[in-house]
Amino acid sequence: MSRPVEGSTLRLTSKGGLKERIDAVEAAYEFMLAYAAQGVTGEEASSSGTEIRVQLKRSDCALEGLAGLVKELVTARGLEPTQPYSSFIDVLDRDARSAQAAIQLVLAQRAISSQLVDNLNALIHLRALLTDLFLIDEVLKQASGPERE
Repeated sequence: MSRPVEGSTLRLTSKGGLKERIDAVEAAYEFMLAYAAQGVTGEEASSSGTEIRVQLKRSDCALEGLAGLVKELVTARGLEPTQPYSSFIDVLDRDARSAQAAIQLVLAQRAISSQLVDNLNALIHLRALLTDLFLIDEVLKQASGPERE
């Protein structure tokens, strides 16, 4: 089952889509950096004010079930030994849930100021999540390549 994300063409499915999810989280982070620099108080009705919500919702949606998706990908590739993958998926899950909780907290606010987004950008869980995603993406790419010695 897939669900559309308001304001975008992103459709997330329970299978596949890791690249799409990474792209959504990374794009939101990059947009947040620019938004934080604008000095928006949160009271203005602007296109960037609307877009920040769209970007945050895309990121929130991309994080839903992320660890389960990575587990499916690891299992489908038959990657072994399983313990290092399982342990890292646990780390990814914690970081994704922590980042998602912060994103949802920001989305719950009536107005989203640049300062609020700047604080979200600085959140260690969000930065850790991005690094987790880049790491597992590279591991999976290498695992799909030529046989290791």
